[in-house]
Amino acid sequence: MVVLVILLFIVFIIVISSIRVVNTGYVYVLERFGQFYKVLEPGWHLILPFFDFVRKKVSTKQQILDIEPQSVITKDNVKISIDNVIFYKVMASRDAVYNIENYTHGIVYSTITNMRNIVGDMTLDEVLSGRDRINSKLLEIIDEVTDAYGIKILSVEIKNIIPPAEIQQAMEKQMRAERDKRAAILQAEGQKQAEIARAEGEKQAKILTAEADKEANIRRAEGLKESQLLEAEGKAKAIEAIAAAQAQAIEIVNKAIIDSGTNETVIALKQVEALQEMAKNPANKLIIPNEALSTFGNIAAIGEMLKK
Repeated sequence: MVVLVILLFIVFIIVISSIRVVNTGYVYVLERFGQFYKVLEPGWHLILPFFDFVRKKVSTKQQILDIEPQSVITKDNVKISIDNVIFYKVMASRDAVYNIENYTHGIVYSTITNMRNIVGDMTLDEVLSGRDRINSKLLEIIDEVTDAYGIKILSVEIKNIIPPAEIQQAMEKQMRAERDKRAAILQAEGQKQAEIARAEGEKQAKILTAEADKEANIRRAEGLKESQLLEAEGKAKAIEAIAAAQAQAIEIVNKAIIDSGTNETVIALKQVEALQEMAKNPANKLIIPNEALSTFGNIAAIGEMLKK
């Protein structure tokens, strides 16, 4: 009975040992009799106990490799420090296990060596402004090297570039001068825009003032014209009234002449008109003969007759 229990326990251990469960995101590299047998994908598998051996558990997830800062000398002999971050993924687990002892060390050393070669052909200014170009070159070179390891390099990023302290001070001074320059340019540009706006405002004000003066002059001229027209119309009516009165007087005189049948009255009236015209000028002096005085009585009588 005890032997049976022992045998059952041994069978249970063997069964348990023959089952391998692979979690998602990992693969197992399996060896049989010391040689590569197969890769166990995620799931459960039956293996031969004591004959099959799991050589290595490999992650198939994207992984991040942070490389420590490395000293690099640029083309213009400036010593700087650069650190990188590598994003990679194991595509062929068999190659990653059997083609290199430690694929992470291979990635690190390949990155450091090629980064020094690339940066050594560039000046400090080119390095500081050409991170994308350095990343692209590193990605291309390292991905080609790690193909033999079954590794796919997804991205290479420069995390930080640290120049010497004196270079940093010079760069800070340069950046400060550049900021001051931009501030002065912006201030001058603002003053320029303000002057332009002020000039435009004055221009518009002058235009509006000129238009207002023009309108006022036009209205003044129209009012003066209307006043002159009214005045001329009044004078015309006055002249018309005077002419009508003179015509009426002439008609009355003509009628009186016709009724009296004499021309002496007409002559007397003409003399009176002549005397009136001469009397209008203060410089004129009238000398009236004595024999003419008798005529005034007749003229006065005629005038009384005309009034009646």
